[in-house]
Amino acid sequence: MITLNDLTPKEKPQWCPGCGDFGIVMAVKTALSELNISPQDTVIATGIGCSGKSCHYVNTYGFESLHGRSVPCASAIKLANHRLTVIAQGGDGDGYGIGMQHFMHVMRRNYDMTYLVHDNQIYGLTTGQASPTSMKGMKSKSTPHGVIEVPFNPIATAITSGATYVARGFAGDMKHLTELVKGAITHKGFALVDIFQPCITFNKLNTFQWFQQRVYKLEDSGHDPKNKDVALAKAFEQEKTNYERLPIGLFYKEERPTYESQLPQLKDKPLVEQDISNIDLSKAYEDFE
Repeated sequence: MITLNDLTPKEKPQWCPGCGDFGIVMAVKTALSELNISPQDTVIATGIGCSGKSCHYVNTYGFESLHGRSVPCASAIKLANHRLTVIAQGGDGDGYGIGMQHFMHVMRRNYDMTYLVHDNQIYGLTTGQASPTSMKGMKSKSTPHGVIEVPFNPIATAITSGATYVARGFAGDMKHLTELVKGAITHKGFALVDIFQPCITFNKLNTFQWFQQRVYKLEDSGHDPKNKDVALAKAFEQEKTNYERLPIGLFYKEERPTYESQLPQLKDKPLVEQDISNIDLSKAYEDFE
């Protein structure tokens, strides 16, 4: 049986005290423990930013990639060994900014992997610039007169772009978040869990208290995650209510063949287990001379 101690490394997190990232890491460790998934069968790929260190704080295999590149690295890991449990993690700036092109394409391909986005509506590591999900009018180091762009809506985008498990959690409700992460990991297909993750140092607007007054759980309202039209309507509820009502929980789920399940090369065994000793690479080498 996998315990939390098995998943807890010696290295201590270096985040600001009270950061929402602590709740996310604990939710991931709890989910893996309760699902009894061994550390050696798990890989966490991260990008750059405060969330980028998440792979150091869970005792599994990890890969800290370039800014915005956690998703393609996680995709490559999944293709190399599709038996692994692969989790990508990044921030809202990392994934919805510089990494947007990867986010869009991984959804339509439907890799069997989980993507956890630490969505704090700001660039925390670079000390407080506006991000793609910053609310309109929010003042920051990069927008002293207030954000003028329309905020990016990751939930609506995921529902319409091919993601087969679309959820949103809150770092201030670890029990609920853990269940969403467990559902994402066990889902066969691409799973997005966008997570409200308050940045206590640089985001003085979207605080823990601000979220606690506004979030409500979809399952408490009888929401049907199989109804795509209803899920999409719920995804836009935050804009329609001027951010006074913020639904969290499982918005949408569907069953669709995964990308790797349709590759004949992976039918018998993972790539890492295949014998390539009889393949002649001399012609390929010659082309590079």
